[in-house]
Amino acid sequence: MSEDINKNALVEEDAETEQDLSEQRKIRREKLAKLQEAGRNPFLVETWDVTHHSEAIKEDFESMEGQHVSMAGRIMAKRQMGKASFIDIQDKSGRIQVYVRQDAITPEEYEFFLTYDLGDIIGLEGEVFRTKHGEISVKCSKLLLLSKSLMPLPDKWHGLKDMDMRYRQRYVDLIVNPEVRNTFILRSRMIKEIKAFLEGRGFLEVDTPILTTIAGGANARPFNTHHNTLDIDLKLRISNELYLKRLIVGGLDRVYEMGKMFRNEGMDKNHNPEFTSMELYQAYGNMEDMMDITENLVATVAQNVLGTMVIEYQGKTFDLTPPWKRLDMAEAVKLWVGEDFDKIKTDEEAREVAKKHHIEDWQKMTRGLVIAELFEEYCEDHLEGPIFITGHPVEISPLAKRDPKDPRITRRFEAYINTWEIANAFSELNDPIDQYERFKEQQSQLEHGDDEAHPMDEDFVNALEVGLPPTGGLGIGIDRVIILLTNSPSIRDIILFPTMKPL
Repeated sequence: MSEDINKNALVEEDAETEQDLSEQRKIRREKLAKLQEAGRNPFLVETWDVTHHSEAIKEDFESMEGQHVSMAGRIMAKRQMGKASFIDIQDKSGRIQVYVRQDAITPEEYEFFLTYDLGDIIGLEGEVFRTKHGEISVKCSKLLLLSKSLMPLPDKWHGLKDMDMRYRQRYVDLIVNPEVRNTFILRSRMIKEIKAFLEGRGFLEVDTPILTTIAGGANARPFNTHHNTLDIDLKLRISNELYLKRLIVGGLDRVYEMGKMFRNEGMDKNHNPEFTSMELYQAYGNMEDMMDITENLVATVAQNVLGTMVIEYQGKTFDLTPPWKRLDMAEAVKLWVGEDFDKIKTDEEAREVAKKHHIEDWQKMTRGLVIAELFEEYCEDHLEGPIFITGHPVEISPLAKRDPKDPRITRRFEAYINTWEIANAFSELNDPIDQYERFKEQQSQLEHGDDEAHPMDEDFVNALEVGLPPTGGLGIGIDRVIILLTNSPSIRDIILFPTMKPL
């Protein structure tokens, strides 16, 4: 009964809030109409000369005191005291107080100013000073309404109750939550540092197709579409790997691309159907070179943007200082599952182990697939990291070079931090005959219902036949790295406009 009462109370509260909001919007529209009747339509204003921003004024007050500035920003607070008022305006760098007096801007202008609402965007000119209470401010001498806000800003825009709306109306979230704005500023700086790191090592940034007839380079379910003019089915890329390796064949020895990938799969705090990833390829490099790039890139970005290689994430501490730990996948299974695959030689023996540990579809599995499934099911949750996992079975690595010491595994690693995979890398398979056979096996799995299996790509095999030099390749989940470095709870917190189900 009490639960029903609480629900009814919430419904009534929401109804009252909506009614109040409608009334406020009506009042704001009436104010706009009066401004327009007076020849002061703010939506006809095209420009305002901005010479200074709030944080720069505060940081350099000693040289700025007494100087004339021109600013623009959104009214975030307003305190009226008769013929004088204080307002707080917010611009791209932060907030600053503005002192507005009737005798400084004319009585008529002051009357119009008194009708301005929180959220309105104004342009102003004035002199920088410090109030008697010590607050750095601007004494206004000219004021102009540049845009009228017809939707009131929320009084509170936080808590689980409003998380969905924060993501849907990111424009409001950015206005009222400075920490959100700071997260996206950090994201931009981190991406800039990543690119600077790679360019410092001689990598060339390139662009490859997003629409393609074959969504290759990874095992994932693609989004499908159709091109009307050519009358062909196309897919959004799930990876850019195969195009980038074609460029290595063509003689561009070090290339990288950062961009959007698309996977028609589940959504959770670490997954969005549209996400940012980066892949790079280095001719005459190998898996160890990719390890060196991975650990030094992540550590360098943390140091240059955050000022430290020791980061905090949701109450945990991670030291990103190279070198990172290394652990073989089969050794991880031995450590956390208790099964020693040095002693399990055949597929039949491995299937019995899979059955014992309640792995689904164990009847169809090879030894390598059993190792991979046991690792994913029982080991990943132990990988606090940073740590490199090596020794991936060939069955789950169709694009990686076989290990010459053990052809059942590949020269591949995955990097983990906070139990999340943040990077995947190979000594790239450059044997066209081996590649063709692996594609055939993957194609067979695709035809038998595995819609995440890798399709046949005969043109890529042709490129390998032309000749791919020994190559190291690396893919990094940019969004996951940024989640960690910004201490964000979810991928939605570091994507400006995450994928959402329509209301």
